[in-house]
Amino acid sequence: MQRKLPPPEQHAVKLRDIAEAAGVTIATASRSLNGIYGVNPLTRERVMQAASRLNYRPNRLARGLVTGRSQILGLIISDIRNPFFSEVARGVEDAAYSAGCDVVLCNSDLDPQKQNHYIASLMAKSVDGIIMNSVTALDQAEQERLALSGVPVVLLNRFTSLAQFSTISADNEQGGRLAAEYFLKMGHARLAHLTGPRHHGNLSQRAKGFLQAVREGNPSASVIVAHGNHTLAGGYTMGLKLFREKHDVTAIFAANDALAFGVLKAALECKIKIPQDVSLIGFDNVDLAAIVHPPLTTIHQSKYEIGEAAVNVLLRLAKAKDKSPENRVLGVELIERESVRNLKSKGAKVSR
Repeated sequence: MQRKLPPPEQHAVKLRDIAEAAGVTIATASRSLNGIYGVNPLTRERVMQAASRLNYRPNRLARGLVTGRSQILGLIISDIRNPFFSEVARGVEDAAYSAGCDVVLCNSDLDPQKQNHYIASLMAKSVDGIIMNSVTALDQAEQERLALSGVPVVLLNRFTSLAQFSTISADNEQGGRLAAEYFLKMGHARLAHLTGPRHHGNLSQRAKGFLQAVREGNPSASVIVAHGNHTLAGGYTMGLKLFREKHDVTAIFAANDALAFGVLKAALECKIKIPQDVSLIGFDNVDLAAIVHPPLTTIHQSKYEIGEAAVNVLLRLAKAKDKSPENRVLGVELIERESVRNLKSKGAKVSR
């Protein structure tokens, strides 16, 4: 059976068509459609009905030339497969949609070349702002060019040395402290901290809080710190190395939940029982943390709210004359589940 071709598209409805259908001037039709003050409500309603009847779709590009705004936001993250970023991205998308904006998502893999490519591409699209989880892959000159570009940037981590950018982050240092204090309260003194690359804003702050709290709470406690990829694969690799080298650690603080899931996989392969042999705390409290075995004790941060806040800051910067950077820090809390063993309980001992 021969497939019929779709009917030819009708000509694009223009503002002049709306004005003629509603019996108003082009200027009045424009003010009505854009919600500008000073139009009689009955006239505005007549214009809106004409636009609906003619199936009018405003030309966003043309409107952007007038308003100076594209109503497009860029989101550059390291990897959407990380459940932390998927929740942040949902917060960004929902807030942007409510504000009448679209979001362009880019995965950088923290690769400087990819990150530069996406920044240039987003700027070519005249985005109203860029949300990104790191600029540390860029050299100082590239960071300065980005700061002077006129495009507002909100970082999803806090770098004290990058005061020219706005930031939205959780209280990462406090989260690290909460993990350390909980381990010490449970009687653990031989600890390991598995984290990502050195000099990573959020992860470095978590390590700082964790190590300081251990020193303050039990100066005789020992901590092994291992750096690697802050992914499930990275946690698996570092966990295997830790278990196979027969370190006598009784507790591991993973710098994010993805790392913690990798540790769980390595423990299963090495026949290490969590928490009977080794206790484990993550960071993020992604949805999967509650349903892995055992359910993961972790530090909760408000991922969706971080995305929402980033959009709100961007929109303020895009509209306001005052372009001063804004820094917001959201609170954290420890979510106690079943992956930490209490060594102070009567008769408790590590089985391996």
